[in-house]
Amino acid sequence: MTFSTQITPAENEVATLILAHGAGAGMHSDFMADMAIRLAEQKITVIRFDFPYMQIMTETGKRRPPEKIDKLEAHYLAQIDALRSSVSTPLFIGGKSMGGRVSTLILDQADVAGSVVYGYPFHPPGKPEKLRTAHLEALSKPLCIIQGERDTFGTKGEVAQYPLSSSIETVFLQDGDHSLKPRKASGITFDDNMATAVSATVTFINRHIHD
Repeated sequence: MTFSTQITPAENEVATLILAHGAGAGMHSDFMADMAIRLAEQKITVIRFDFPYMQIMTETGKRRPPEKIDKLEAHYLAQIDALRSSVSTPLFIGGKSMGGRVSTLILDQADVAGSVVYGYPFHPPGKPEKLRTAHLEALSKPLCIIQGERDTFGTKGEVAQYPLSSSIETVFLQDGDHSLKPRKASGITFDDNMATAVSATVTFINRHIHD
């Protein structure tokens, strides 16, 4: 299995976070790169990786759909196994949207301390009946979901109604969309929401480092 990774090392690191990308943009996207830098500044080393279909997209320049979810899960688990021996601090996993969802599907079986998701895709936009929450109801390991209040994949009002496991905490970003971006009229900036997302991530990871 071929792996494509990017490490953003932290000085005096206290934890390591493996981050998977969303469906349409890989590990080098602005969001992924920005989040990695911000977290590294907070003593969390970030390892980003591309799923196989994204590696092919990068090589060919042609868009491809993601592999089926079971293949994405298998690749994420293999990625963890490949990195485990080189990681000396508590290991967490997570990701943006689709990548984050995959991390939650493997969380209970993976040798990791917890997961952080930025923009969980609770359902496809416009299809609130097609929920992707069944496994979240019985999750036992710690999970932090950082969600925009008006995310079309799951708004604050919608998420409040889901019967999620008590091991899950949700943090809502003011007026944020699926990319965590607020509207200008809100008076909140994207940088504000990113700073809140980083703060929530650091607080969550520090709380569960010694679990």
